[in-house]
This record gives sequence, C-alpha cells and structure tokens, in this order.
Amino acid sequence: MSQTSSLIELTRNIGVIAHIDAGKTTMTEMILHHSGRTYKVGRVDDGTTEMDWMDQERERGITITSAATSCVWQDHRINIIDTPGHVDFTAEVERSLRVLDGGVVIFDGVEGVESQSEMVWRQATKYKVPRICFVNKMDRTGANFQRTIEMMKKRLKTNAVPIQLPMGAESSFAGIIDLVEEKALLFSKDGNMETMDIPAEYREITARSRREIIEHVAESDNDLMNAYINDSEVDVATLRAGIRRATIANKIVPVMCGSALRDIGVQPVLDAVAYYLPSPLDTPPICGLRPDTEKEEVRYPQNEAPLAALAFKIVTDPFVGRLVYLRVYSGTIKSGAQVYNAVTGKKERIGRLYQMHANDRIEVQEIYSGGIAAAVGLRDTSTGDTICDPKNPIILESITFPEPVVSVAIEPKSKVDQDRIVESLNKLAEEDPTFKVQYNQETGQTLISGMGELQLEVIATRLLREFKVHANVSKPRVAYKETITTSAKAEGRFIRQSGGRGQYGDVWLEMEPLERGKGFEFVNRLVGGTIPKEYVSSIQAGVKQALDEGVIAGYPVIDVRATVVDGSYHEVDSSDIAFKMAGSMAAKACIQKAAAVILEPIMKVEVSTPEEFLGDVIGSLNSKRSGIEGIEQNEGISIIQCYLPLSESFGYATDLRSISQGRASFFMGFDHYEAVSKDMAEKITSKYRIGR
Repeated sequence: MSQTSSLIELTRNIGVIAHIDAGKTTMTEMILHHSGRTYKVGRVDDGTTEMDWMDQERERGITITSAATSCVWQDHRINIIDTPGHVDFTAEVERSLRVLDGGVVIFDGVEGVESQSEMVWRQATKYKVPRICFVNKMDRTGANFQRTIEMMKKRLKTNAVPIQLPMGAESSFAGIIDLVEEKALLFSKDGNMETMDIPAEYREITARSRREIIEHVAESDNDLMNAYINDSEVDVATLRAGIRRATIANKIVPVMCGSALRDIGVQPVLDAVAYYLPSPLDTPPICGLRPDTEKEEVRYPQNEAPLAALAFKIVTDPFVGRLVYLRVYSGTIKSGAQVYNAVTGKKERIGRLYQMHANDRIEVQEIYSGGIAAAVGLRDTSTGDTICDPKNPIILESITFPEPVVSVAIEPKSKVDQDRIVESLNKLAEEDPTFKVQYNQETGQTLISGMGELQLEVIATRLLREFKVHANVSKPRVAYKETITTSAKAEGRFIRQSGGRGQYGDVWLEMEPLERGKGFEFVNRLVGGTIPKEYVSSIQAGVKQALDEGVIAGYPVIDVRATVVDGSYHEVDSSDIAFKMAGSMAAKACIQKAAAVILEPIMKVEVSTPEEFLGDVIGSLNSKRSGIEGIEQNEGISIIQCYLPLSESFGYATDLRSISQGRASFFMGFDHYEAVSKDMAEKITSKYRIGR
C-alpha cells in the first residue's frame, strides 16, 4: 500500500449527532481533550466550549451551526463535525451527513430515543452512514441502558448490538465492561482509565452478551459464522474485524455507554471510531454525471485521480471573508490552483486553504483525497456545487433541504439600516439554505422564512450583533403552499401590437400533480420546431414565476410537473419576454382548471407529561386540530406522539407550561404538508383578499 493510501485509510470523517441536550457538544469537547487537541475541557453550562464558539450558542447553551475540527487518535486523523440538536437547524445536520463517512449518535440514558433522535437517524439512514452509538448520562437518576437499547430497536428499527455494559447505574455508575476484550474499565475523577479483570458478579452476563455479539455479526460474516457453528473461541482481533465489517455494511449498530460530563467512557468511543467506522477507502466510490455527456462517471478516493469535491457549507468569516467548506472525494486541492465549478460552468481559483478548528484556522497548502477543509477565493460557489478538475468535469449529487415553514416580516428602523439589510440577509441566506429572503412588492415588506421561530430569532439577533442592522420583526406566520389535485391543459397567448415591433408568444401547457415533496419538474415535449429552442427557457421562467405567486391565495405552488406540448411563434414579433409572459399565463390557467388546494405545514409533536396532566394535555391538543398517533408510558411519564398544524402551534409552549404547572415538555419539528379544510381555506383566502 502506498503512503498516501495509508494516510487515507487512517482518516475518519465523522459527525456527532443527537437530540438537543443529549450531550453532543460535551462529548466532542472531551474527545478533543483526550486527543490532545485542547488542554482545558470546555463546558456548555459555563459557556467555555470550543465548538460552540458563537456568542448566541454560549448564551443559549445550544449548538446553532455545525462546527468542524480534527484531532489525532492512535495515528488516525479524525475529522469531526459537531452538529446542532435543535430541529430548527436541521439543515446543518443534513449537509454534514451528506459529506461524512460515519456517525457517533448520542442518546440520553434517561430519556432514551427522543423525537429529534429519530429525525437525525432517518437522515443518517438516507445517506447510508454507518454509526456507533453512545448512551450518555448513565450516572443520572432514571438512566437505563437496556431500556434505551430496546427503544432503539423499536423506534429506530435498527439492529442495536451492545459492545459494552454499564457497571452500576445512576449514582453508583462507576465504569464499563468491554465485551470485546472482556475487561472492566474503571474511571477516576481526573479522567484516568484503569483496566482490570471483570468482577465475579458480571462474568455470566459478560459471557452471554459477548455470545450475542458473535451471533449478530455471524449472520453476515462467514469467518464468525464458522466459529459460531463450531463453538470455537473467538479472539479479540477476529471479533473486532467482524464488528467492523458488519458496521460498515450497516448490518449492526454497536452501542456503548458512559457519562461524557464525568469523563466516563470517552476514550473507548475514540477507539471505536478507529476500529469500527469506515475510512474513505471503505465507502463506495462517489458517482456523478459528466456535464457535457450526462453519462455517469465514478471517482475513487485516490490522490492521483481527477479532483472531485463537494461544497457543503458557506460561512462569512470577519477576518478572511467568504469560506467554502469542501469535502474532497478524489484527487487533491492545492492552494492557488485553478478549479472548475461544474454546476455554474465557471473556473475559479483557490486562494488559501484552511484546516478548521471551530472558528480558528490553520493554513495548509494541500488537502488530500478524503479530507475536509475550507477554501477562500471561491466567490461564485454555493452549497451543493461540485468543484472539480477543469479537464475532467463531473457533477456530484447535490444536497436537498426542506422548504421553510415559518415567515416573519422584517423592517429596518432607519435609512442606514435599509441600505445594509439586503446585503446582510443575502449573506445569511447564503450560509443557511433553509433560510429564504423575499421582498413583497405589494406591501413593501421584506419577508424572511425558515424552519422555526428559534432559527428566525437567531437570525434577527445576528443582524443586530454581526451586521449592526437594527430592525423590527413581526410575529411569525405560516408559510402556506398551494398545489393542484388533477391534471389540466391550457393555452397562454401573449400578443401585443403597438406602433413598431409587436410581441407574440403562444404556449400550450399540460400540468399534473406530483407526489408530495417532489418539487417542480419542467418537461419540453415540443416537436418539429413549433417553438424555437431558444424560447423554451423563457417559457420555463414564466411558468416558475406563476408558480411562485400562486392563484388561490398568492402562496407558492409546489409538487407539479409542467409540460410544454404545443404553441406557435412569429418570425418577427416573438421574443423571450413574450414567451415568458405566455408561459406564465398558461401556467395560471392550468392551475385554475386543476382543482388547486392550499397546503399547510404539519408538525410532528412529542409531548412528555406527568400522568396526572395527561387528560388536560390531550384536551388541549384536540382543541388545536391535532391528530394523536399514540401514547407511551415510561415510569410515571406519558409520551404523546401526535401531528399538529403549524398555525395552531404558536404559543403552545406557554399553554403547556400553564396546563402542567411547568412540568411537561415538548419537541416539535416539520413533518409534511397537508391540504386544509374548505373552512380553513376560506379563512386564508379571505385574509389574502383583504391584504390585497
């Protein structure tokens, strides 16, 4: 094996992901400390964390933006991304998982599998990211390792396999049994780990649990299957290799335990990252389309291969300017090199390259295949763009993000603020793909939209602190959508004749509904030069404009396919603007014929309440048009799973506190769009007509 291949083999690109307050950032801080990356352990409660470096993160005690860093453990280079746990910042998790090879998922040993845990688990499954799990807070009252394992199997539908067992529980939690090496690990208050023989009372369960690991791995591993059938002794190296193969193949998920805050079990997690999670060489080679031929091509994680890298994050740094975070899948990137953006079709030059440690930077000259770094100089590169070798262009699959569901109007307080606000909002929108900015011509207001109230609150605070823009922010309102329920065909004719040259555009359009979440598709089915090719893009632009404005209540139309089937043109009078107008007119006519409906965002809600308040909580939810899916009982706590229209959710936190004397809590995240009732549609359209 060459030296560079060896370096790639010793690389791990991992993300630390979990529900809010499960202990992700604390675990990351401990990892950095044990690997020698930092000398003092940062604390979330003290606001001294390395990874939560933004003022608002330290003030609120939550992670808002994913932070990248790297460390070395057992000769392995571990690139780490610490992701947010709050659902409003789900885009940070989405784009991180898109470029990572493995994940460390943290669960709260008291709460078990929580709703956001399910959401990030689904995201990791979508990208086929191998995972190891860490059940945290085993020293807390109510912590239960086995219950968390069962919840993982039931709620996540995963093959969770413990490779450790806790020694003691709650206040008596003192250490861990390593089932692979059959050793007990004790941890002192100063973070030192002592290895010893397994106490007598744990030997029977250790032998049984180790046998269960072999059974699970043997189902997909011939080496261990033979040992299992022959009842042979399995040594540590053989079992470890089998666990690695099964983990990388997503056949099993190894589960560990400990307490990140008390520094119990952190070093074994670092060992597990090296032992069980994949290097870039263990993952399938990246596939993409060659832009000139649209044929699929493969890029292998080799330094000698043509460059292929994905831009997954944009950050505006006050010291170095615009930073573009890149994951290099093949080839190498060098400082000063000319690269090609295959999405925009533009050549750009890399200025400087940095290895990132939260908001600190270490300048490097080159990033090898499998690496993650930030580049300065890529002015026309956006999230999801492919950076590649100009001679060997390729477009990698981009990153998809959910559409915003909440909007607020934002109005600058002065003329100076007015001048700054557009540029500032555009920079923030560039950093966060789920944050959208729209200027309403009719009201003169600037609308900003996002995934939740907290996200928009954070953005408003950033405007004030980072960009020195003072603005008034309205109350949040729902970002409704429109769609069609049947197919329709209509003509759009834009004909004007005034003095000199006229305008002529004639388009026949068919429109049909798509599955929810499919977005907008545009198809050109023109034949025989009915309309010249150069006008097709103008027709598409007109259709898109009509969809953005809607026809029922002015909300964007989603999940439709528009097909141009016929039309006509005039050799002298036809123009781009004429066909854009004709496309818009045809689209609006189709929507009016196709039984359009208004869609509202539906949130998935999980409420945890003491049993004595269960009836009142359910009554409150029923009054808000919720649909209750189920109720689980967990040691005196009732967990209600339900769906709630976003329009009914504003102020729910206050209502719930009042109902439960402050003892209930809830999680809420966007789930899907659903058609509103006729009565609700009439209320929405009435407000729209009055607003106009």
